[in-house]
This record gives sequence, structure tokens and C-alpha cells, in this order.
Amino acid sequence: MKILVIGASGRVGTELVKQLLADDHQVIGTTRQAKTLFDNDNYSQLDLDLTTEKDTIQSQINNDIDTVYFVAGSGGKDVLEVDLHGAIKTIQAVQDKGIKRYIMLSAAFSLDTSKWDTPGIADLKDYYICKHYADQWLVNNSTLDYTIVQPGALKERAGTGKIVINDGDSGENSIEDVATTLAAVLNASNTIKKAFNMHNGETTIKDAIASV
Repeated sequence: MKILVIGASGRVGTELVKQLLADDHQVIGTTRQAKTLFDNDNYSQLDLDLTTEKDTIQSQINNDIDTVYFVAGSGGKDVLEVDLHGAIKTIQAVQDKGIKRYIMLSAAFSLDTSKWDTPGIADLKDYYICKHYADQWLVNNSTLDYTIVQPGALKERAGTGKIVINDGDSGENSIEDVATTLAAVLNASNTIKKAFNMHNGETTIKDAIASV
């Protein structure tokens, strides 16, 4: 496939692009960095500013894209412009382009506000509000074939290849396993129009995705 990864220079984005390239996909990564992130014939790069107008974003997206991943984030520095407004502008732009498949990296319980008083979430309330409404827009205001992946805390440790989905706990995730899960939903039609929470567990990612 020809895949656009919005946020290719982030921690999850970097691992995701590596996996997509290993699967022989053609990947266009977006970043504000001048340096080319990956030395691969199937990789190209786009300087995409999520704070600019929707029409400007739309003009930079090719018509022949098969799937768009949104894995960008402001790191808490500009949650309104990037995590909320930037995300929604890409949803609008992708839909206007006629692209159908859109995979969103979100956060555990972004759509379940009853869980927001739990430790680790309460301290990130502004971020969670932005993710909540970006996800709500994707679900309720778009016609895209979306999948929303909602991991718990991201940890820089080796991947296990095993997760658990929707068990009521936010948990922790290796960044590699989140990227593997994102890559796995690409061709999993059962995840279309679905959102699910995940964290490291005892089920292989393939089997866990099949259960969504």
C-alpha cells in the first residue's frame, strides 16, 4: 500500500514506519525535521504543519494514498493546536480527498470520561480532553473507515509481541508493541469503525486483533 504516516518522527511513529517499510509498503512520513528519517527507497518525506489551514494540509496529501495513520502529538506543548485541531483538520482533509482508511493513535479511555480520575490520567486532563474530542469527531463527524488504538502509558522497553485488549485497565505498553498493533490493524477489516484500549498482556498481537 501507499501509506501516509502523520508524525513519523515521534517515538511510536518511528517504530511504525520501520515496520511498514519491513512489510514492503510505500511510506510517506511527515515531520518538521529537515533530515530524512529513513534511508529506504520506499520512503519519502513531507514537511506537514498541523497548525496551518486545513486546505493547505489537504493540498499536500496525494490522491493515491491508501491509508493514513495519525500518530502525531505535541508532547503536551500545544495540545489544542496539534492533538485536537490538527488531528481534526487531517480527518477533514483525508475525507475531502476521498481516502477512506484512517488509523488514529489515541490514549487509553479517551472516549470513557468515567475513567479520567484514575492515576496517570488525572494529571493529563488537558491532553485527554483534546484526544476525547478528536476521537469523537472521527467517530461521529466523518465517514472514514477508522480504527482508534488507545494504549496506556508508553514505555521505552523491548516489545513482547503480546497485549490484552479492553480489559478495563489502562496498563503499560512497550512502544514497539504499540507500533506492531498499529501495523496489524492495517489489514484487519474487523477493526474498522472500532476503538479499543490496549496494554501489554499474554495474548499475541495477531490473536488480540482478531478478537476486536
